[in-house]
Amino acid sequence: MEKALAGLATVRTRMAAAEQAAGRVTGSVTLVAVSKTFDATAIRPLLDAGHRVYGENRVQEAEAKWPELKADFPDIDLHLIGPLQSNKARHAVALFDVIETVDRDKIAAELAKEMARQGKRLGLYVEVNTGSEPQKAGILPADTVSFVTRCRDVHGLQIDGLMCIPPVEEEPGPHFTMLADLARQAGVAKLSMGMSADYERAIAAGATSVRVGSAIFGAR
Repeated sequence: MEKALAGLATVRTRMAAAEQAAGRVTGSVTLVAVSKTFDATAIRPLLDAGHRVYGENRVQEAEAKWPELKADFPDIDLHLIGPLQSNKARHAVALFDVIETVDRDKIAAELAKEMARQGKRLGLYVEVNTGSEPQKAGILPADTVSFVTRCRDVHGLQIDGLMCIPPVEEEPGPHFTMLADLARQAGVAKLSMGMSADYERAIAAGATSVRVGSAIFGAR
C-alpha cells in the first residue's frame, strides 16, 4: 500500500516537472492510474489519498471491483483503456465514464445505441494504431480523420480525443507527434498517450492524459 502511495507521489512530481519543462500549466495533464490486475484492496489507499482517475483493460475484471468502489467514492472517473468487444458495450457504458478504445464502426454504433438507451454521455477517444501493427487494435493513421468524421456524422458521437500505444520496440516520440497532428486534423482536443516508461516525453509532445500503472502499483 505504501509503495503505491510513494509511486503516486513520485509520478505526480515528475509530471509537474515535465509540465514545467514543456511550458505547460502545472496540473494540466490528467494522470490515469492503471489499476488492471490489482484488486480493490490495492486501490483503496490511492482513493483515500484523493486520486480519482483510473484505467482498466477488461470490462469483466472492472465489474468485479469498481461498482463497490464507485459507491464509496462517487466522483471516480473510470477509463476503459483496453479493446472493447461489441457484446460488452452495454456493460461498458453502465460502468465506465470514458472509453478510450473506439476503433471501428460496429463499436461506435453499439456505444451510440447504449448511451441513448442508458441516458448516459461518456467521454470517447478513438484509438489509433500509430505503428500500423497487424496484431494490435486501433484505427490506422490514414483512416483516422475519416473515422472520427463518421463517428460524428453517421453515429452521432462526440469524440473528445485520440489515444495510442506506440510499438514497444520503437522510439515513442514520433508516434506522439503523429497522434497530436492527427488530433489537429480531426478537430479533437484531447490526447491520451504515454505510459510508465515514457509519460514525460508524452507530456512534452502535448498529452492531455497519461496512463501510468507499474510506476505506481509496481510490477504485475
